[in-house]
Amino acid sequence: MRSTTHAFGLVFTSALMLGGVLGGFPASAAPATTVQWTACPEDTTAECGSLRLPVDYGSPAEGTFDLAVARRKATDPAKRIGVLLINPGGPGGSGVDYALRTNLFSPDIYARFDVVGWDPRGVSRSRPVMCSNELLDHPASIFPASQAEFDALGAYNRKLLDDCRRRTGPLADHVDTASTAQDMDQIRRALGEKQINYFAASYGTLMGQQYAERYGDKIRTMVLDSNMDHSLGIWDYASTESAAMETTFTEWARWCDRTPSCALHGRNVIQLWHDVLARADRGELTDPDHPGTLLRAQDIVSTMGFGLYRPNQYASLATYVLKLSQQSKSDSARPRTSASTESNSVYQAAVCSDWNFPIRTFAEYQALEARERALAPTMRGGTVGHTDVTACVGVTDPVTNPQHPLKIRNAPQILMLDAVYDPSTPYAWTVNAHQQSRNTTTLLTYDGWGHSSYDRSGSPCVRAAVETYLTTRKTPAPDSHCAAVDPPGAPKAAAAENKRDVAQLHAG
Repeated sequence: MRSTTHAFGLVFTSALMLGGVLGGFPASAAPATTVQWTACPEDTTAECGSLRLPVDYGSPAEGTFDLAVARRKATDPAKRIGVLLINPGGPGGSGVDYALRTNLFSPDIYARFDVVGWDPRGVSRSRPVMCSNELLDHPASIFPASQAEFDALGAYNRKLLDDCRRRTGPLADHVDTASTAQDMDQIRRALGEKQINYFAASYGTLMGQQYAERYGDKIRTMVLDSNMDHSLGIWDYASTESAAMETTFTEWARWCDRTPSCALHGRNVIQLWHDVLARADRGELTDPDHPGTLLRAQDIVSTMGFGLYRPNQYASLATYVLKLSQQSKSDSARPRTSASTESNSVYQAAVCSDWNFPIRTFAEYQALEARERALAPTMRGGTVGHTDVTACVGVTDPVTNPQHPLKIRNAPQILMLDAVYDPSTPYAWTVNAHQQSRNTTTLLTYDGWGHSSYDRSGSPCVRAAVETYLTTRKTPAPDSHCAAVDPPGAPKAAAAENKRDVAQLHAG
């Protein structure tokens, strides 16, 4: 995952309003109007700072927190267009770390934009949501096989959420994406910009969608790569996730079949995979990276699922499966332990704030899991979407930012893109989000693999489309496609198609 509210409250203004109210909360709680920049400790070529913002925009008495931001100033001030706000997704990804990268965009983008990232509330440097490692390292099964295990999952979820609240304070209940969208506009105001440009992947696209719904006129350009679909209920969410994971796994197996350098080339990849999972079920496998640590089938499926995000890891996944198939039976498996007492983990708090995923009974759970497994038999239903929909089992708190159809009205054309074989944010999600906002969005389809097409596809066509749009505001022709670029090691059959696509992308 990566991951609106029915009522957003007051729209912020840039001037002091009657009654001493600024931007929807009292002037005494108003955020800083500027950022005091200093050299980042991790990289002195970039600048870091913070904004003091309200924990709860609707209730200033909850207090404030410091939102961490980082900036790489445009390298050619004479060509500077403005600010490019960026976010890598999550929930839990660090936008500061994202901004500290020097290779995300082309030199031309770095020349023309101040690239600014932020750690969303509850993440890393921005009042992190802290949770017990004892709980994080010993979760209840998200695949309960009995009523007792289902009850244990609900009890665990409640205990973890309460533990994170106790360790973190009030912010743990205010890490929803609607609040993050308001934080984004506070960044814009603090930077003195009338409009921002925005680039995000995965869960960061939900932040962008909700910003566009509320602050559409404050956008110059917006690129949403690998989109969330916040209109989906639990059944559609789980079903599309499972189907996407199964399809992408099948594509990986086909890549092995046609790629001599794949460690499993010439073998029955699907049968070997089933054999490895069966050995894990019998407790015969340990983690190659953590000798002696018991490896469950669920762990292997999860490793495969996340590995499929990056086509350049296809070869490594094959080697991983081969090593597991050759592993001798382990007699000394032990659970993994952590040396520290707590970790930053905003995931559950964010998911339970942004998504209403009701699973009230064990029977409802069984029906949902059966549906997932029917759609993804090779991947046993998958773990990415399943983890999301089970994160709030047993949690009865109100969902502060529940699903609704995307409604963008007062915004320029926004560029949405995704890969056909995206294992995390299914292509169907981006198509559906686009259909809900056809008047304000343009869809670009990458006919290949991976999660985050701009950063991970290796497609010159995708990169050209995104960077042309950011610099000129010119979108690709409607329903444009970029040809697939095969993962490393496979024949380069798509090179000519990509050259053609780059030339024709903006035709029409």
